[in-house]
Amino acid sequence: MKQLLVSLILLLLLVSCGGNDDGPVTPEAAELVFPAENSECTTGVSVNEELSQVTFEWRSSANTNSYTLTVVNLETNVPQTLSTAATSVSLSIAKGTPFAWSVTSTNSRSDQVVTSETWLFYNAGAQTTYTPFPARAVSPVSGSTVLKDIANEVTLEWSGADVDGDIVSFEVFFSDQNPPSTSLGTVGATTMKSNVSVISGETYYWEVLTTDQEGNTSDSGVFEFKVH
Repeated sequence: MKQLLVSLILLLLLVSCGGNDDGPVTPEAAELVFPAENSECTTGVSVNEELSQVTFEWRSSANTNSYTLTVVNLETNVPQTLSTAATSVSLSIAKGTPFAWSVTSTNSRSDQVVTSETWLFYNAGAQTTYTPFPARAVSPVSGSTVLKDIANEVTLEWSGADVDGDIVSFEVFFSDQNPPSTSLGTVGATTMKSNVSVISGETYYWEVLTTDQEGNTSDSGVFEFKVH
């Protein structure tokens, strides 16, 4: 009888201590679905002459009970955000305008938040040709500290895209002043990197001007990095 009582006590202890794991659970990043990356979104429902309602969609992510959609107007850099437990949500945004969007996953049992990739798209308007998307810094990441190579150089690398697919050139500006005033020259549409000479301990600034066949241009805005 005594042995049975001890066994019951041990079983109760195991159930109470290990039955449920109430510790933090880190959410995973959501996978974006629509609007597609570097696309023209033509499915928006017109609200008025300036706005249309676009439905953003993504796939559910593990360990997530809430999502926050962030949509940034790339002409004004003004963000709009919406929180939801669903995997789609509609938002009224400006017509004929480029946007960047991403989704942040959260879990009420964790302090960690995870953000998806950022996709760019144009919300359709009356225009028949589109300005290129602003170039995005690939390396160095803006705000980072990097090591120079044996030649005392750092490679600037960026990505560029255009709905019309007619980018013709990139012009890179680079200097230790903000905004950068020195042009490194113009490169073709298939070249998205440039080597620059740097000095340890200095902070540098760079930006990329993208031009398409119609003469439309977009400015990436200023990126910065420090050399270790």
